[in-house]
Amino acid sequence: MKQSSVPAAVVIDLIEAALSADYTAVRRVAGKMAHILDEQKDADSAKSLRALVRRRGVPLKASGYTEMLPVDLKSRLPLVEEQNDPTTPVFIDKKSESTVNSYVSDVKNVEALSSKGISAKLCLLLSGPPGTGKTLLAAHIAARLGRPLYVVRLDSVISSLLGDTAKNIRSVFEFVSVHKGILFLDEMDAIAKVRDDRQELGELKRVVNTVIQGLDSLDDHSVVIAATNHSQLLDSAIWRRFPYKIELGLPCEDVREALWRYFLFEDDTKTTIPHVLSKISSRLSGADIQNLALAARRQAVLLKKPSIDTGAVAWAAVSTSKGDFSLPPQEGLTSEQKKTLSTILIKEFGESNADIARLLGVTRQTVFGYQQGEENGIRKSA
Repeated sequence: MKQSSVPAAVVIDLIEAALSADYTAVRRVAGKMAHILDEQKDADSAKSLRALVRRRGVPLKASGYTEMLPVDLKSRLPLVEEQNDPTTPVFIDKKSESTVNSYVSDVKNVEALSSKGISAKLCLLLSGPPGTGKTLLAAHIAARLGRPLYVVRLDSVISSLLGDTAKNIRSVFEFVSVHKGILFLDEMDAIAKVRDDRQELGELKRVVNTVIQGLDSLDDHSVVIAATNHSQLLDSAIWRRFPYKIELGLPCEDVREALWRYFLFEDDTKTTIPHVLSKISSRLSGADIQNLALAARRQAVLLKKPSIDTGAVAWAAVSTSKGDFSLPPQEGLTSEQKKTLSTILIKEFGESNADIARLLGVTRQTVFGYQQGEENGIRKSA
């Protein structure tokens, strides 16, 4: 492994947490160490450290240690659960990355900002359709800050007894106010809808007031990240309490190429196929691309194929983009499907014969033959 160094203060924090049998603190400090190793370009050590914490954390829990998480008084189910450190990178555009960097910097320097009277509530709102990476981004922010991420369990918080829902929400905010963690409110619209919605009961509207009061009760050091798939449903008062906002849409072409390169080719920088795939997947989310790429890699392993069938991946991407979700066909593409795909790539995306040939695993002469057949068919029908 590469020679790396971790600040002595971080090592001391880790030893103190271990001697105190504080499982949460051990994971938090280990996460901070892993992030430091990432910054020093020692990805192997960072990966090993994260794997070690996940593997060795179980015996500590089994020995009788349990963290006092808030619970629903009726069901005794936990209202929050700690999420593991992310194991895959997050892919976002430059604008979102800039906002994330500013947010992380403000959180790290909250003391200096507070001393000058210019700090703001450390509340970040992530919005966008499903599969755009909101939860993953929250986990990466927590890892960068070296703090545990506590995810609110809506199935426990939202009680069948409406009065208990508000109590559960208060318990969650009381918990985060005394823990140096990050509270993650996923599906925020489920508990913070517009209060003038006439279809909602008065008790549910009071739940929104409880959320607002909870946010207002937090001090400048408490960190809250919320996510929603339906930002238009959020009450305007909720919007005002999140000074930091990031809207995550479908990935741009550069991000799509990075996604294909990472998940399909394991960061191979030589192949040009990810560039072609990025063009035909404009309607896919990051999760869609990840699912298709990993499905293709699984097929290659289980079917003992010498290489990934990128033509089948492209076919699935085109089909999914048209609203017909499809995994790469295990049997590969027929000659007719290759011809159809070739025509799409030329007419709709202007791809070269050479790139199409590499994608489909055929010769350029074969691709030229597809075009000739298409032209002959048009002339014949005319």
